Amino acid sequence: MPKIKLLIQGYATEINGVESASSATTLIQDGNANVIVDPGMNRKLLLDNLVKEGLKTEDINYVILTHTHLDHSLLVGIFNNAKVFDNSDVYSFDGKISSHNGKIPNTDIEIIKTPGHDQFHCSVLVNTEEFGKVIIAGDVLWWRDGEKQERDILKLVDREDPYVKDEKALKESRKKVLEVADYIIPGHGPMFKVKK
Repeated sequence: MPKIKLLIQGYATEINGVESASSATTLIQDGNANVIVDPGMNRKLLLDNLVKEGLKTEDINYVILTHTHLDHSLLVGIFNNAKVFDNSDVYSFDGKISSHNGKIPNTDIEIIKTPGHDQFHCSVLVNTEEFGKVIIAGDVLWWRDGEKQERDILKLVDREDPYVKDEKALKESRKKVLEVADYIIPGHGPMFKVKK
């Protein structure tokens, strides 16, 4: 079964009038595949945490971007051996683009379309032994630092997102991930157990 490790807990804060943010960065290891979801934009923190896991950037086989906002995707280019997945396509560093069927090759990792925050947003479903079904939700759900992290499902579905592109689609995406997940890794904020 795949193993999952939160390398960076996503954060979003303001310090002395300057915004500071980077997304949650998750490592999934499934068989021989090393997968990074949302490399974020804090290079030092990411590289330091890869070293702690005994990995180098060239050890990463796949990178999944939940969406292309730079706080989630800026560092994608440091993984020069990886194939890069978004909600529908696979990109190679030789300029090739192909489509995918919602799965990472030779793994049980699924990519689920979850539009709303961004029209091309996706989330990642990983079945783990330790946590059950984990959804890496990107910005389907996220919090600023210090903000109360709601646990009530109805309030989570209706939660305001100041960057939403399609509010109706976002609510449907939230319902979908909350229905499936045992745990959710939000784009910014701590991982949490879904209360059913």
